[in-house]
Amino acid sequence: MTAPLTAGDPLLPPSPEGKPHRAGKPAPRRRSIVGRLIGALFGLLTLVLIVGAIAGYAAYMRFSADLPDVEGLRNYQPPVMSRVYAGDARPIAELATERRIFVPYAAIPDMVKHAFVSAEDQNFWIHRGVDPVAIVRAGLTDLAQYGQGRRPVGASTITQQVAKNMLLDNQVSLARKAKEAILAIRIEGALSKERILELYLNEIYLGLQSYGVAAAGQAYFNKSLDQLTIAEAAFLAALPKAPNNLNPFRYPDAARARRDYVLDRMAEDHAITPAQATAAKAEPIAPSLFRRPEPVPGADWFAEEVRRRLIERFGPETTTQGGLMVRTSLDPALQETAERAVHDGLIAYDRRMGGWRGPVAHLDAVTGPRADWTGALGQATRPTGMPASWKLAVVLDSGDGDAKLGWLDRAPGSQVLEPRQGTLLLSDTGWARAPHDGKPSGPAPRKLGDVVHVGDVVMVEPAPVAVTPAAKGRAAMAARADRVLLRQIPLVQGALVSLDPTTGRVLAMVGGWSFDASQFNRATQASRQPGSSFKPFVYLTALEQGISPSQRFLDAPLVIDNGAGQRWRPNNYEMDFSGPTPLRIALEKSLNLVTIRVADLVGMEAVAQTAIAFHEVDNMPRVLPAAIGAVDTTVLREAGAYAGLAAGGREVIPSFIDSVQDRDGHVVWRAGPGECETCADPATAPQLQDTREQIADPQSDFQLVTMMQGVMQRGTGAAVGAGLNRALAGKTGTTQDFTDAWFAGFTPDLVTVVWVGFDAPNSLGNNQTGAAVAGPIWHDFMAVALKSRPSLQFQAPSGVTLAPWNTGSGQSIDAFKPDQVPGASAPLGARPATAVSTDGAPETARPPASGGVDSGMGGLY
Repeated sequence: MTAPLTAGDPLLPPSPEGKPHRAGKPAPRRRSIVGRLIGALFGLLTLVLIVGAIAGYAAYMRFSADLPDVEGLRNYQPPVMSRVYAGDARPIAELATERRIFVPYAAIPDMVKHAFVSAEDQNFWIHRGVDPVAIVRAGLTDLAQYGQGRRPVGASTITQQVAKNMLLDNQVSLARKAKEAILAIRIEGALSKERILELYLNEIYLGLQSYGVAAAGQAYFNKSLDQLTIAEAAFLAALPKAPNNLNPFRYPDAARARRDYVLDRMAEDHAITPAQATAAKAEPIAPSLFRRPEPVPGADWFAEEVRRRLIERFGPETTTQGGLMVRTSLDPALQETAERAVHDGLIAYDRRMGGWRGPVAHLDAVTGPRADWTGALGQATRPTGMPASWKLAVVLDSGDGDAKLGWLDRAPGSQVLEPRQGTLLLSDTGWARAPHDGKPSGPAPRKLGDVVHVGDVVMVEPAPVAVTPAAKGRAAMAARADRVLLRQIPLVQGALVSLDPTTGRVLAMVGGWSFDASQFNRATQASRQPGSSFKPFVYLTALEQGISPSQRFLDAPLVIDNGAGQRWRPNNYEMDFSGPTPLRIALEKSLNLVTIRVADLVGMEAVAQTAIAFHEVDNMPRVLPAAIGAVDTTVLREAGAYAGLAAGGREVIPSFIDSVQDRDGHVVWRAGPGECETCADPATAPQLQDTREQIADPQSDFQLVTMMQGVMQRGTGAAVGAGLNRALAGKTGTTQDFTDAWFAGFTPDLVTVVWVGFDAPNSLGNNQTGAAVAGPIWHDFMAVALKSRPSLQFQAPSGVTLAPWNTGSGQSIDAFKPDQVPGASAPLGARPATAVSTDGAPETARPPASGGVDSGMGGLY
C-alpha cells in the first residue's frame, strides 16, 4: 500500500488539468483573456508614462535651458511713440516704429478687458498660464482639419501670447509652442494677472499700424477707450485673430461676424447681458479713420531736424520708442508765413527767368458728346512736390481768347470728387514764354493756343476772388470766381531760417520747395558760398582793431599775384571805383575792392577767427578771396552768426528744442540761455543772468550794426527794407556768376536769412543778385512777422557816442569809441607785407602772405 500524503508533502494530487498543487495552497481561479489584456495595457501605460515623463523632463531641460528671463517683465515698458509739439502746443510730428499709446491697467475700461478675455482666453483668471481644456479642444480640431492646408488652431492663453509677443518670435513650430508654455507658467508665477493683462492690451497688434487697444481705438473709431461702445470694444477684441482680414474698411461682413461671435462669448461669460449682446449686434460697424490735427504747413523740415537732434542726444531707440514729449521753438504762424514767402519768391523768379516748360501730361479725346475727361483726369498722377492748393486740370477749350479748363475737387466736408470748370485768362499768362537754353525768350504769348492745347493736363490754382462794386469789364472778369491761374513747379530752390537772437530759438525754417519732393534740407545740409553776406565779419574784425567807421580805404583796381604766375583781378559789382571811401560807405555799397584791402590790413587769420567764433564757418582758408565770401556755410549757420551780431557780440547757438520729457513726465533735457538764481524765491523778481560767451567787443559790434542799418537805409538792401518802418540791419550776398543769392537781416528781436539757388550750382541769370532774388522773400516774411512785434531800437553799449558826420555823399550817423573822432580818417601807416597793387601793373603786384588765391571765387554784391 501506498502511504497517505501528509500536509507536509511537497505535492498534492494533480489537479484536473493534470498540474500539481503546492502543498497548503488552494487551487487558483481561472484567468480570463480580458484580465490579461488589462494587465498588459496597464503595464504598457505605466511604461509610457515613465518614458513620457523622462522625455518631458528632457524636453523641458532642453527648451528651458536658454529661455529669456521673465523677471524683466515686472518693469517692462512697451515701446511708445514720441510726440513733437510746436511752441503753441500743436502737434507737428509723431516719431515711432510702432504706433502705441500706453494705458495703465487701472485706466482701461472694464468692458474692454472683458471683451478681450472672452474672445481670447475665457479661463484667463483661473488657469496658471496654460489651459489644458483649450489644448485638448484645439488638438481635436487640428486632427479633424489635418491635410486641409489650414493653419493649426491655437490654444494659446493670453499669458502665452504675452510670452510669444514679448519674449519669443512668431515661428510656427512645436518647439516654439513648448517654449511658450514654459514661459507662460513662469510669467504666471512672477506677475499678477492684472499686470499680464496690462502688458497684453498694450502690446498686441490690432491692424492699421496700431499697437495696443488705445491706438486701435483711435485708428478705427477716432475715440479714446472710455468712449467706446460695447459693440466697438467687442470689435477690437475680435482683431487679434487676424487684424488684416477683419479690416472693416475692406471686409465689413467678416468683421461683423467675428464681432458678433465675441459678443456671444461675452454674454456667455456674463460680462454683458443677452439683451446687451442683442442690441450691440444690431449696431453696424461704423469705422471712422483717426484724423490727426492738420499739420503746420512746411513743418516737415523742422520736425525732421528735431528728429535728427533727438537721435544725436538720446539715440534712435529712445527717440522712436521712449514715449518722449518734445516741446519745440516752432512758431506755426511764422512757419506758415515762411512757407508762403519762399513759395511766392521762387514762383516769381521762375516766371521771370524760367519760362513755360509745358504741360504735365496730355489726354486724348477730352471733348465731344461721349468724352469722359473726369475718368481720364482721375487717373492722372499728381507731380511730386505739387502744393495741396493746386489742382490738376485738363484744357477743354483753347484758342485765341481765354481757355476753359476742368478739374476734380471735393466739396467741403465731402470725400467725393466732383467735376469743376474754370477759365484761364490770356492776361494771366504773360509770363509763359517758351524757354531757350533754360531761359525765357521771345515776346509774351498773343493767344492761349500758344501756351496750352486741348487735352493738356496742367497745374492750376484758383485765383483769389476780390470783387468790388466798381469792377467793370476785364477787371470784373479777372475777379470772377471761376478764374484759375496757370502754375508750374519751379526748378530753383530756396531756404529760410528765422530765429530769436536773444535765445537762439529757431521760430521758422524752410528747407526747399517741397519736403515731399526732396527731404534734403537746404537750410541745414547745403553748404554754399555766402558771397558778400560774409563781409560784416571782415568789417567787425577791423572795428575791433580800432578802425573807425569813417576811416577811408582806397577803392581802386588791384591785382594779386600768387607767386606762381597766376593773377587775380577782383572787381566791384558796378565795375566802377570811388577812390578813398569810408568804411561805412564801403559796406553800404558792398565794395569788393575796399573789403579786400580791409582784410589785407587786419589779416586773414584775424578775420577767420572772428568768423569761426560766430560759427559762420567751422574753418576757412586764410586767403583774400575768402574775405568776399569764398567760404562754405549754411543758412542756419549764417542765421546763428547774424544773431550773434544782433545780440551785442554774444555767442548764439540756434536751438530747435525747448524741453524733453520722458514717458513719466520728468524733464530730461531743457534748453536755456541763462540761469535764474532768484526764480525760486517768490518774494524776489526773477533776474536772468546771460551766461552766453562774449565773442566780440560790444562797442565794435554796435558800430557794425549801425553801419549795417545804413545798408538797409541807403545801400544794397534799401529796396528790401522799404516800407517795413523798423530798425533794420542787414546785408546782401551774391556769389560769382550769380550762382547763390542771399539776404540776411535782423531787428533787435528777430533774425532772418534767405538763400536762393539751384541744387546743382548754376547761374541764376545776369543781375540776379541777393537783393533781387532773396530780398523779396525776406521782405514778405518780415512784413508779416513784424506786425505782431513791438518796434524796438538797437541799444548802444556804454562807452560809444552816436554822432553825425559828412561821408562825402551825405550826412550819416555812426557810433564812435572814446578815442575816435567822427569823420576822421587816420593814416594807416606803411603797407603791410600782404599789400596789393593799386594800379594793376604786373610789376608791382605782390603775393599775399596769407596764401594763394582762387580767381573764380568770391562775392559780387
